[in-house]
Amino acid sequence: MKTKLFIVDDHFMVIEGIKAMLQDEPDIDWLGHAYNADSCLSFLKYHQPEVILMDINLPDKSGIELCKEVFEKYASIKIIGLSTFNQLSFISKMLDHGAMGYLLKNATKQEIITAINTVMKGKNYLSTEAANMMKKPSIADAPTLTRREIEVLQLIAEGMTNAEMANKLFVSATTIDTHRKHLLEKFNAKNTAALIHLAAQMKYL
Repeated sequence: MKTKLFIVDDHFMVIEGIKAMLQDEPDIDWLGHAYNADSCLSFLKYHQPEVILMDINLPDKSGIELCKEVFEKYASIKIIGLSTFNQLSFISKMLDHGAMGYLLKNATKQEIITAINTVMKGKNYLSTEAANMMKKPSIADAPTLTRREIEVLQLIAEGMTNAEMANKLFVSATTIDTHRKHLLEKFNAKNTAALIHLAAQMKYL
């Protein structure tokens, strides 16, 4: 069975490029394209693709909004977000609004085919870059720190030794060492460099 494919993108070159890559694929049935959200919704009233490659930036409506609308009206359609943007917020919002996949517009022919085949099996597909973005720790994952732990963390980031921190905070070096160990545990960091990197990503520094 051929997979019925449709694409929504306002860039002619993107549509033609993907069409050229996929039109000779024996397992893909190219149903057509739309340049904006309204055209897409009009098409869906009369035709039912199985997979839609959907641009996030459309001229008349956000692809994220369109994704939600299509998902609510036509739950059986598998949507794969298509974008030049690799920000975590875009990826998360598309997935939250019903998309099953996310591809960047620099995707290879094989990656597009793999994404289509994967979502047709009912599984999610993320491009390598998108998957890596999803793995990055977010502020929501941030551990709860005491006021003193935050102070110690900031001093560690400044490059201070345990002895220097102890002198500055009027505590023993052993106490500082305990705080350091607690910080490594809370951030699940293997060393000081990883601790500082994670703390910066989570907006502690």
